[in-house]
Amino acid sequence: MVRVLIVDDHPVVREGLRGMLEADPRVNVAGEAASGDEAVVRARELVPDVVLMDLRMPGGDGVSATTRILAEHPRTRVVVLTTYETDRDIVRAVEAGAAGYLLKDTSRTDLLNAITAAVRGETVLSPSVAAKLVTRMRAPAAESLTPRERQVLSLVATGLTNAEIGRRLYISETTVKTHLLRIFGKLGVSDRTAAVTTAMARGLLDG
Repeated sequence: MVRVLIVDDHPVVREGLRGMLEADPRVNVAGEAASGDEAVVRARELVPDVVLMDLRMPGGDGVSATTRILAEHPRTRVVVLTTYETDRDIVRAVEAGAAGYLLKDTSRTDLLNAITAAVRGETVLSPSVAAKLVTRMRAPAAESLTPRERQVLSLVATGLTNAEIGRRLYISETTVKTHLLRIFGKLGVSDRTAAVTTAMARGLLDG
């Protein structure tokens, strides 16, 4: 069972998320927090598997809370759940170590799938967020993966998690996520499986 901490400054949002998640037997809502600072304290008490993190809250924003939580609990996965999808917000969240970035119009099924994917060490993005990354990162030579990007994607193809890839390449898990997001942007995809299959189809990765 996946233990989840819900972080949002709106009680009605927390209540709605709790009801949505607890209807699935795979998920246990371990607790709630109404601010970034409270989230750090609650994460310390509960050590959840996944934190659903709002971005903009009084009493400590989601990005700084993400950084602090992951510094204490590197195995915890933080998935941002917000109404904001500006480039700056996305990049800041990813650089802080967030495992995913979802919008609050995400369906229950997609949210549950994202939570379980995050636990597996995967990066999860809302389609519109992935599209923004495509626009941000695509360049004239967009399909040309760097040697390091090919290396990361080759290890993804073997089934390794981001953490395992980081250990194999002697880089941080956050750096692995950054490479993957750049790969997603270049290939115009939003998940690891699509990245591998698209790269193979285009002859960018040996298969």
